[in-house]
Amino acid sequence: MNVAVEMEDVRRSELVNISEAGPAPKRIVAGFGFWIFLLSDIVMFSALFASYAVLAKATAGGPTGAQLFNLRTAAMETAFLLLSSYSCGLMSLAINSRHHLGVFFGAVVTFLLGAAFLNLELREFSDMIAAGAGPQRSAFLSAFFTLVGCHGLHVAIGLAWLVLMMVQLSIRGFAGVVVRRLLCFSLFWHALDIIWVLIFTIVYLMGVLP
Repeated sequence: MNVAVEMEDVRRSELVNISEAGPAPKRIVAGFGFWIFLLSDIVMFSALFASYAVLAKATAGGPTGAQLFNLRTAAMETAFLLLSSYSCGLMSLAINSRHHLGVFFGAVVTFLLGAAFLNLELREFSDMIAAGAGPQRSAFLSAFFTLVGCHGLHVAIGLAWLVLMMVQLSIRGFAGVVVRRLLCFSLFWHALDIIWVLIFTIVYLMGVLP
């Protein structure tokens, strides 16, 4: 009986200590919420990959991936995005050391490489549509434009986010909230790189196979 009473007292003491500690720090809450966002994004892209896999052969007599895809252009897009991931990593190191010039330099390089990637992708879309291979031509092309276009939209949002963060860094310096947002951007950008590697492998490399 005494043991049960003592255990109950310990439990109440732990509850009091937890309540006195208050809510979790904002950086932990923000980080956890951003990881949930990334996971939801991965689930969405998984569904798009699955749709593409099912519809990859549904060309309805129209052009196939082997006829449309230019591996040289896709390889250049991949190189631009992977290099931007490297410069983004350098930016993260500069953030940790609170080095303003390093952060701005990494951000500018990341932005330029990301913009170059987006320019090549938009040009590829424009050429395909001009050749009559738009998303309405077949289920295969609908799945292709949806998957690759969704990734491109994420890249465009990331570039706008990066510009906004550089403005905030210029005004507020290395405030806690600015540092958190910059590190969240870094996670977001690296996730886009991973998704693009999958797109390059599954859509482009496998698409040109007979």
